Parts: sequence; C-alpha cells; structure tokens
Amino acid sequence: MRKSQKESTNKSKKYFRFFCVLAILHYLCRLMKRTTIFIGCLLAGLLFCSQATSAQKREQFEFYKNMPVYADSLIADMTYPLAWGTSGIKDFNEWRAAARAKVLECMMTPPPAASDYDMRVIAEEQRDGYKAQKIELQLSRYYKVRALLLIPDGKGKHPAINLLHDHGAHLFIGKEKMIRPFADDSLVIRDAEAWAENLYDGHFWGDDLAREGYVVFSADAPMWGERGRKEGVDRQKYDVVAGNMMMYGRSLSAFMTYDDIATTDFLATLPFVDASRIGCAGCSMGGYRAWMLAALSDKIRMGACVCWMVTSDVQLTTRYGRGENGGFANCIPALRQYLDYPHIASIACPKPMLFIHATKDKLFPMPGVEKAFGIMHQVWDSQKAGSSLETDYIDAPHSCPLEAQQKVLKFLKKHL
Repeated sequence: MRKSQKESTNKSKKYFRFFCVLAILHYLCRLMKRTTIFIGCLLAGLLFCSQATSAQKREQFEFYKNMPVYADSLIADMTYPLAWGTSGIKDFNEWRAAARAKVLECMMTPPPAASDYDMRVIAEEQRDGYKAQKIELQLSRYYKVRALLLIPDGKGKHPAINLLHDHGAHLFIGKEKMIRPFADDSLVIRDAEAWAENLYDGHFWGDDLAREGYVVFSADAPMWGERGRKEGVDRQKYDVVAGNMMMYGRSLSAFMTYDDIATTDFLATLPFVDASRIGCAGCSMGGYRAWMLAALSDKIRMGACVCWMVTSDVQLTTRYGRGENGGFANCIPALRQYLDYPHIASIACPKPMLFIHATKDKLFPMPGVEKAFGIMHQVWDSQKAGSSLETDYIDAPHSCPLEAQQKVLKFLKKHL
C-alpha cells in the first residue's frame, strides 16, 4: 500500500474511533445531564479533525502548485534540438524520418502485432443511410479491442475517418462519445447522449459523417469504455496504471497512439474502404491523437484537431492559472528533450491538416496556441505547402460544437 493510502486509512480509523467515543460520551452525558462536558468534548474533537485533515508542511520546499520551483530553468533548457530549422538536417524528408524515429524511440516498446485481426461482428443495425456494426478485433498479440464501425449505403469504396474520442476525465465511455451506441445498451446510451449534449452540441459526430458518405471507425483508448478497469471507473487510477506500465518499460499514452496506428492499418484492409483516402479527426485528447496519428502513419492522408495544441513553455507553467498542466494521457518520456508538440505535428507536413482552437478554452492558453500555430505555419510554408495547413478559431469554451464539426466536414470534403 502506498504511503498516501496508508495515511488516508489511518485518518479514517481515527475518525471512526473518535465518533464512536463521542457517541458513548453523548449517551453518558445525557444520563448525567452534563451538557457542558459534551460540548467540551465536541469542540476538542473538531480540533482533532482539523489537525488530522490539514497538510503537513515544512519551511523549506521544492515544489509549488504541482510544479518544481525551478520550472522556468527547465523551460529555458528545452531547446528542441531536433525541430525542423533547429536541427542540422537540411533535407525535409530526411528530417521527417529522423524526427519520426525519435518520437517512436521515446514511445518505448510497442505492443506486439497480431498475426491476424480475426475480426467478428458482435451486433449490427441499419441506420439512416448507413449500417452500424459493433466489432471485435485482435489489435495486438496482447489484447482484443471492441470498436464501432459505420458503413455508408451503396456499393464501391468510400473515404474513411478514424474518429478519435476525447478524455474529459470521463472514462466510462470512449468510442460511444463519437458514435451513437446500439439501442439495446440503455445504460451506455443515456451516458453517451448526455456527453454528446455537453461537448458536441447534441450530435454524434461519427453518425453525421457516415450520413455524408464516410466510413467511420472509433475504438476505445486504453482505460476507456470496454478497455477500463474490472473494479470500475476511477479517474485517479489512470495515473497509477500509467506508472505501473512504465515499470514494465511501456508507456500507456504511447499504447494509445500505437493502437491508433494499428486501427488505421486495419481500416485500410476493409474492402469497402478506399485506402488512399483515410483521414482522422478528434477533439481534446482526440485532437492530440489525431495529429500524433497523422505524423506517424503514412496511411493517414489528412487530419483535423479541435482544441489540442499548445507549446510546452506555456503549458508547463503556473502563470496562466492552470491547476493540472500535463498528464499521463499525453506523456511520452524524454520527448521534450528533442521536440515540442508543434514540431511533432509538423512531421505530418505536407499533408492537409486543420487545427481549430476555442478562444474561451481554459486548458490551452492563447499565447501557447498562437505560438504553436506560428511554428507549424513556418514548417508548411518552408515546404511550399502553406495552403494545406489551416488554423482557425471558434468563440467557444473547450468543446467541439456544431460549428467546429462543420468546419472539419468542409475540410474533409476539400481534401479527402
């Protein structure tokens, strides 16, 4: 048991013993009609509880608001020697190969590939202009994964979208945030409808895309939906599991990206998919997944990211009032020694890419977003592909409203 868990357990035992004693004293005081004694005991107990719950502090410290006090020095030493324009590599294709290799190196060992996807259809239903399937496939030698797949009506091969779900500190559903669950899954569909209303203007983004003629695929990331914990959802356990994975020499965040690459490879094998027209899109963590996937998979022709781009110097500081600046969901060990977020996204150049930022987004401060957009524009411009990169803004909080979805759809129609 960890120290914090032991401390919490010990405090709970103290509370229990205190209230048991208090109940006995209350009973005895009532028998003796000594109210003053009971009130004195109660005040002493409240003082005890206050002392038990207050944090222990030392006069000397090294961390403040979850950040090291030397954060500015760390940021100053983050020079990104492998970034395009900073590294000594002058040929862009050579740089892309070297930068991609470094990202994959920092992502540590991938899950071993399965010899066969061994796909099976678990459920199927006809919807308005498309067919919905719930499928299961052997995504790696370690595990099978369930996913939702939408197939437009009509013969021929269709363009496809790997639609990547968000984080939202809500792990009970994953793929169902993107695609409407099946009608017989009443518990999940109520949760999914509430989530769609909260973050996506009441729309299931994947179903809208399927009606537009796109094959849409969405799978749970590790720890979400049907890839969660047997014990149930606990947001705090994500960090514990991620730490345990690192002890195995693996990165949970990297497994998410490795899986996104593998599901894209799977999409390309489907007979009704045009393998030359596969794109990806997502909001929040799904947006992070989208540009990571576009950077690392040659099967992705274009990508769209809503509400996830920033520079680390703005993200990893307390000066913008953020309480949680990083997180294991996008933690690739050692990568900041070589490349920042916009540098990694630039590995996708010259592919068409769309980045949308919400101006009221408190998770990604505007100075970091504008700086990141500027870095990426310099890269695309350097390769005479400036028209392929679009950066846009919406007047909204951290979300993917219908306005953003329509911008993505317009971009898809233009480039896919």
